[in-house]
Amino acid sequence: MKNIVILISGGGSNMAAIVRTAQRDSWAKTLGARVAAVISNKADAKGLIFAREQGIATEVLDHTAFASREEFDTALAQLIDRFDQSSEPVLVVLAGFMRILTPGFVNRYAGRLVNIHPSLLPAFTGLQTHQRAIDAGCQFAGVTVHQVTAELDHGLILAQGVVPVLHGDTADALAARVLSQEHLIYPRAIAELLQHL
Repeated sequence: MKNIVILISGGGSNMAAIVRTAQRDSWAKTLGARVAAVISNKADAKGLIFAREQGIATEVLDHTAFASREEFDTALAQLIDRFDQSSEPVLVVLAGFMRILTPGFVNRYAGRLVNIHPSLLPAFTGLQTHQRAIDAGCQFAGVTVHQVTAELDHGLILAQGVVPVLHGDTADALAARVLSQEHLIYPRAIAELLQHL
């Protein structure tokens, strides 16, 4: 069984979309995969409640308890590796995990560490993506699922979803439209990746 570990920092709507899709499409039978754990760097992350309600193991690792980013990432890797099957390496999914990961962590999970970013990469890496797309006069915006590399918001693109930027759009309105695409393409991209791991 391939174990999926999802990292979150907040509400976990993408995590919930992945879990629901895994249940609906019987990933355990069809892909030999399951969401084994949800880990958050914040104890009050609302997504943890949903995960627990689904019977998924949850862990909290508070990044503020560590003296350095490297120490936190080392402890995080140890937590993740509890769910690593010797014959099936764990897939690590970032779903609103608001931490920049160290190169050592990224290299440890190379090829099996994925992220979702609310822009059509390579455009608008970093933050405030929706406002930046509006300010640039873009007619389209969207979301990208990609493999994680040491360079922020780079790496092999696995899937993209496109939405129109409408006249008079606000960043919040555009974000809501993009989020609906996120919930569709992230589970689909993970299912496709699992077939090749």
